[in-house]
Amino acid sequence: MEPPEFPPLPALTRAEGEVIDCYLAVLDQVGRINPAHGSDTYSALRAAQALVSRATALRDALALMHERGERQIHAATLARALRVLDGERRAGRVAVPPTPN
Repeated sequence: MEPPEFPPLPALTRAEGEVIDCYLAVLDQVGRINPAHGSDTYSALRAAQALVSRATALRDALALMHERGERQIHAATLARALRVLDGERRAGRVAVPPTPN
């Protein structure tokens, strides 16, 4: 049996791809910090420490886009890329889980 075929990523500039990668890295760290999902303070502390470098990389990627004259963020295209790269699940780790019934 062959593995499922994932949808192709939309065409992105190198800078847009870097923004997406950095944004997802920030989401992952914030999800690890989220006290509603965490299990211990040490892992949250490590994630918070890593968040600083991930946020800096995201800032740098956005600054590079701006310097290159890429003034617009093409939200629909970038949202499609986030969906392909499992961004919805990763962003879900940032949210507070619903109250159990």
